[in-house]
Amino acid sequence: MIRFILVALSVILFLILSIPILIAEWIVGKVNPEKRDWQSLRIVKSVFKYLLAVAGVKITVKGAENIPQDKAVLFVGNHRGYFDILVGYVTVPCLMGFVAKKEMLRYPLLKDWMHNVNCLFLDRVNMKEGLKTILTGIEKVKHGISIWIFPEGTRSRTESVLEMLPFKEGSLKIAEKAGCAVIPVAMTGTAEVFEAHIPFIHPSHVIIQFGEPIYIKELTAEQKKFSGAYTRDKILEMLQEQLKEREGFTAEK
Repeated sequence: MIRFILVALSVILFLILSIPILIAEWIVGKVNPEKRDWQSLRIVKSVFKYLLAVAGVKITVKGAENIPQDKAVLFVGNHRGYFDILVGYVTVPCLMGFVAKKEMLRYPLLKDWMHNVNCLFLDRVNMKEGLKTILTGIEKVKHGISIWIFPEGTRSRTESVLEMLPFKEGSLKIAEKAGCAVIPVAMTGTAEVFEAHIPFIHPSHVIIQFGEPIYIKELTAEQKKFSGAYTRDKILEMLQEQLKEREGFTAEK
């Protein structure tokens, strides 16, 4: 419970004390939006690294070489918990924003920081508004800002990390229309931080693995038709590898 209290207090204090920084970043953004994006990202990354340290999270990164250094991409990952987002931000080196549910706009200050780090807010009910979000994502990618999406639509609450929800086929439209690469991302160990024993926060070893780029235009006609399922299979393969690695590590101990 102590870790939960420390993390919760840290978030609340940061949001309150950062009001002057938000105002300063708003002014910077009026003149130089890219500078605002990078400055805000560095601040958020620092806060997330601190929160992960307080939570006792150790991170192993695999496949970082698969992330293009000069082009924006669409990161597509499995979703197990809130800490997926923290781990994603601290391990990706480029400008990048997550696709979040529209309900996150309810939270003042938090929504402002999310805007500053290029998050998009998806209306999962209103198709017209959802399309606008996708179009915004395409424009961001074209301007060098990567986007991260969870095609399951919500976090998977199943006991096994291998039991992912079906991927929504329309979730890869950003990559298809922007012509960018899809980077499949597999994560294990994040649900064990918080969701597996709410409201307690426990230390965990998180493995995040970036797979080889997928270019939708290079897929077969059948694969293009079900590009979400194709990407899901790639992520599933990485998750299986990670579980075997974890089992081997446990056996050695």
